[in-house]
Amino acid sequence: MVKMDAFRFWLVTGIIVTLLPFVALGDPIYTNAGAAAADPDFLLQGEYAADGWGVQVIARGDGAFEAFVLKGGLPGAGWDGESRQRLEGAREGDRARFSGQDIRFEIADETLTLYDRDGFMMARLPRVERVSSTLGLEPPGGAIILFSDPDDVNKWRNGRVDEHGLLQEGVTSRDRFRDHRIHLEYLVPYRPHARGQGRGNSGIYVQSRYEVQMLDSFGYEPHHSHNGGIYSVAAAEPNMSYPPLRWQTYDIHFRAARFNDEGDKVEDARMTVYHNGIRVHDDVPVPHTTTAAPIVEEADEIGPIFLQRHGDNPMRYRNIWVVELDG
Repeated sequence: MVKMDAFRFWLVTGIIVTLLPFVALGDPIYTNAGAAAADPDFLLQGEYAADGWGVQVIARGDGAFEAFVLKGGLPGAGWDGESRQRLEGAREGDRARFSGQDIRFEIADETLTLYDRDGFMMARLPRVERVSSTLGLEPPGGAIILFSDPDDVNKWRNGRVDEHGLLQEGVTSRDRFRDHRIHLEYLVPYRPHARGQGRGNSGIYVQSRYEVQMLDSFGYEPHHSHNGGIYSVAAAEPNMSYPPLRWQTYDIHFRAARFNDEGDKVEDARMTVYHNGIRVHDDVPVPHTTTAAPIVEEADEIGPIFLQRHGDNPMRYRNIWVVELDG
């Protein structure tokens, strides 16, 4: 038996204790809605809207929830962009109850009933499942099809599909692009016990240099590291994230950085991003490569598309195409 000296014992113990908060023991990961329906929390989380109200309900695991009540409607669909109240709730059988300082509500039979502090019913909101206006968008003539047929992943290095014929994460396009427009559809997994960057995580790196984040940021405040953000550069406004396991879309218009004959950069790269059909970045300058970019900025001004693999997060993609643009 090998003995461990006191220093090594406390060192190892300290590392384990430090890491424990970041480890989701037994964390279920669902990659399709059929399997996720076995979790009763999944059937209650999501979006509810009607009569000038929108509510986003987030599953936090083991019957716990948080929710955000929005006046006017949902983001991109009536919300005033300011009025936002957070509530906590818990599941009780096949329903859930939430309470806040001024309002409360309950969810049952796919309907959210909203009450004021005195118990007066303010509204009944049905559950809604929004669909991006660019979901299933057909490529125009001349587009370069990067993925549409599950039997053809030859446009990608390390290309592979899952049992449903969806492209998996951790792939790089063989084609390289300068100025271009990208359409991509993606699915974030349902991980109710995970938190922050562990809650379904990937990114599309345009030219393998500039990341537009993919993350389960449903319901949260905009941040550059959240879904739709240009990582380390700009937050998406508004946060147009759908609930996990709902197909989402990116339509990205990209203009590459420009370099002079001496190889010095003279213009930053720029991006306009539509998330689920809503413009969330408008011609934003991207002054540097973003965190974990595989390729540095170079005077060749071209690069491949990279779909990041981040830890054990199973991301899925479909209907990916590119239109090259004249600068």
